[in-house]
Amino acid sequence: MTQDREFHRPVMAGEVAALFEPVPPGVVVDATFGGGGHAEELLRVLGSQHRVLGIDRDPVAVARAERRGGRLQVIHGNFADLAELLESVEVETPVGVLFDFGVSSRQIDDPARGFSFRHRGPLDMRMDPGIGLTAHTIINEMPIVDLARLIRKYGEEPAADRIAAAIVQARPLTDTVSLAEVIGAAVPGPRRRGHPARRTFQALRMAVNDELAAIEAGLDQALDLLAVDGRCVTIAYHSLEDRLVKQKFATASAGCVCPPELPICGCGASPRFRLLTRGAGKPNPDEVASNPRARSARLRAVARVAA
Repeated sequence: MTQDREFHRPVMAGEVAALFEPVPPGVVVDATFGGGGHAEELLRVLGSQHRVLGIDRDPVAVARAERRGGRLQVIHGNFADLAELLESVEVETPVGVLFDFGVSSRQIDDPARGFSFRHRGPLDMRMDPGIGLTAHTIINEMPIVDLARLIRKYGEEPAADRIAAAIVQARPLTDTVSLAEVIGAAVPGPRRRGHPARRTFQALRMAVNDELAAIEAGLDQALDLLAVDGRCVTIAYHSLEDRLVKQKFATASAGCVCPPELPICGCGASPRFRLLTRGAGKPNPDEVASNPRARSARLRAVARVAA
């Protein structure tokens, strides 16, 4: 696991570990195990009464985990099925759940996975190679209207219509660099905000892996299962993820479920959670300087205060 940490530096690891330090004894779930950097930091900071359960949908990441048994267990699965996965290892009420929604550096930098527009590889983008849908299918088979809608929704790409038209005209496309070149030609001009393919590749990855639906399902289950005094911590990397987390945490910490048009609360409900972050936490400048991929990270956390 040390080698993986050198390859993939966990974002805001110190801040994350500090948020989990007050949790009661029990199991902390790293729902996006990846290279294991966050799990390693949690094991270092938390005491012997805590165990860490790592979950990852990428079987390669699970197979690379060097430490099994003891205070760390790593299993294969999608955090969208969090409750089922915890039941399978006899964990009823975790005292912490961590979600880091980013793609690992190892996945991005492996051309065979097809995540990067900078390295030539197949149009794959599956975090779990066992699922059926690939970016190749979307790029080469999806109708132009649906393709433009997908790029606009998940990539927040203003030029979605132009990019979709260029992709359809260039079909069939078989590799990442060819796709990036088609997108670049469709969106000419200065590249002040990075490569013009960045947003489209993000959209394709999110669609292939059904990421927003997984985040919503995983968060709902984590908040429902979390022990009193336990904590849920998230790291998001773009506005769609962060907005979803913000809404979930705001609702969980609000308590009142009365319609907003009522002048006073009539339900008397008390909040089950307390916000631990004022707004979203951001990595410090030193971390961004040493790890540019941390730049867009946004940290949010809640603590459960009532059953």
